[in-house]
Amino acid sequence: MPNLPEPTKVVQLPDGTYVYADHLPTIHQPVQPQIVHQHIHQAPPDRTVQRIALGSGVGAGAVAAGVYFGPLLVGALTAIAANLAILAFLAVALTWGVVSVVRSVGGAEGAAAARRVRRSRRRR
Repeated sequence: MPNLPEPTKVVQLPDGTYVYADHLPTIHQPVQPQIVHQHIHQAPPDRTVQRIALGSGVGAGAVAAGVYFGPLLVGALTAIAANLAILAFLAVALTWGVVSVVRSVGGAEGAAAARRVRRSRRRR
């Protein structure tokens, strides 16, 4: 007979057979409540769309493209907005400069033309 460990507890099953307590079938094992450790984290805002996309069945390639091209799109739009702001500033500065030069250079003819324009606006 092989050397078996000393049984700590022997249990008689309903059919009359004896078994070690640590070798019970899964049906007769005492049920212990399962402890679930759930860690809830808030998803960062830039990944929320990708997580929703994964949940709705979009492929991983589309999600990877969104992760890669999303920040590139934001950067490109920011650069475009900065360029438009610089162009608008230049347009205002040049217009102001042209108006200032015309006012300073315009002599009697310029003053007479301005009076005519003002009078024609009042008549309307």
